[in-house]
Formats: sequence, C-alpha cells, structure tokens
Amino acid sequence: MRIGFIGLGSMGKGMAANLLKAGHQVLVWNRSQGAVETLVKQGAVALKHPGEAFDAEVVISMLADDAVTRSILIDSGALASSKPGLIHLSMATLSVAFIREMVEAHASAGVQLIAAPVFGRNDLAESGMLNIAVAGPQAAIAKVQPLLDVLGQKTWPMGEDPLNAGILKIATNMMLISAIEATGEAMALTQSYGVANTDFVDFITSTLFAAPAYKVYGPKIARRETEGAGFTLRLGLKDVGLALKAGEPNHVPLPFASVLRDNLLDAVALGEGESDLAALGVRAIKRSGQG
Repeated sequence: MRIGFIGLGSMGKGMAANLLKAGHQVLVWNRSQGAVETLVKQGAVALKHPGEAFDAEVVISMLADDAVTRSILIDSGALASSKPGLIHLSMATLSVAFIREMVEAHASAGVQLIAAPVFGRNDLAESGMLNIAVAGPQAAIAKVQPLLDVLGQKTWPMGEDPLNAGILKIATNMMLISAIEATGEAMALTQSYGVANTDFVDFITSTLFAAPAYKVYGPKIARRETEGAGFTLRLGLKDVGLALKAGEPNHVPLPFASVLRDNLLDAVALGEGESDLAALGVRAIKRSGQG
C-alpha cells in the first residue's frame, strides 16, 4: 500500500519503520530531518512538503498537539489539496474541539478521517505492540486494518464517531498520570517509615497493581530515572489540560486532574518539561523532604 507518514518523533519513526518492514511504500515528512534520513536508508521516500504525503492511498499523522497538527495539515493546505476518497489515520492525542474541527475539514475535502490514537511508549511502537483505539467510517477502517495489524498488537473498535477514540485516549492518559502521582506519593509515605522503594514496587506490581502503568513507572520512580523520556512532563501537562477542557462542556468535574495539572505545571515551570513522566512521581518524594 502507498502510505504518506507525517510526524517522525519518538513514536512515529518506529511506526513508519514497521510499515516499511511489512513491505509497504512509505512516503515520509518531518520538520527535522534526522529521522527522515534514517528511514530513507530503510527504503522510505523523503518528501519536501507535507502536502505530498496526501498523494497516497492512506495518510498517517503522528503529531504532537492541536497547534502542530493544524499548522501542518490544515494551514499548509495539505488537507485541502488531497484527492477525494483518501483515508487519513490520525494517531495522535488531540482535543475534543479540534477533533470536531478535523471532522468538518475532512468532510469538506472529501477525505475519510479515522481517529486511531495509540497506547504504549516508544519501545512498543518500535516492536509493533501498541494498542490502538479506532473510530471512523467502518469501510475505511476495514481497508486500513492490515496497517493497524502491523502497528499494534490489538485494535479496539470505538464506533463511527472519531471523537469516541479521542476521548478514550484523553481519559486513559489522565488515569496513567494519576497512577504515577499516586505511586510517587505512596512511595514517599512508605519510604518515610523505612520501607525500601524496591520492596514497595516489587509488592505492588506483583499484587494489587500488576499492570503496565505501575510496572513501567514504579521502577523508574524508585531509581529516580527521569531522563530519556518516552513521554515527557510537558506532554502530560497538555493531556491533563485536554481532560479538563473536555469535562467542562458536559459539566464533568475532574478534581484530581486539577491537582495533576498544578503539579505538572510546577514541574514544567522549574525546567523539567522534557523529563520523563516518571519525574512526576519523583517530585512527590522530594516534596516530602526525602531524596
């Protein structure tokens, strides 16, 4: 299949590489050229303008946020210049308001939009073991299912409305960040009474919280490992903000999300925005006066 791929960050570059390995023709565009050059060596075709990616059967975008997505896909004229019938797989975490805007823009351009946000860090993107929620026209989803099977271990159907997949991603990211904050606070409490962080993590990840969120981030917090971010504090702040904004029009109170927002905002203000999300749990320990 001929695929245009826009956005080769920590997640996108591994995803594009897997599509190449599966034998697809992949046309790549990215703002910085390092990842482009790496993928060209693997057989990808480099593009000079994001609009060129829309000269394909399917376009996949994996971009940081609303503003970047709007700039690259809409303001650049890329979407408007696409051929009718094209399928666009939007795989990033975007706001409710912007997903609605995207639905209208795609309908005007005659492009079929599928929201397909991914769940997992960059190591799972590289190994093709992501979980992917999908929502959009069912016939279009059926056509791109072979691509989704390359990129992820399982596809989770969420219906016809792209917003369904988008809000699922926002809500689960909020839950993940909540788990990290709670782990850090609990670790601070147990450490203050003499329980080793490693013993605490071994126990919780083998009993009550034997789930990836705790198994990945618990050891990182215990080791105070905040570098080499797969998911940064800055992105966490963005995602918690998306949850709070999504809750307002439907009058859904999210009091703990407000706490998370303030803790993340504090960390970013202190220069930790590019640290791994585990830094949120580490800060909970430091607030208790412990190292």
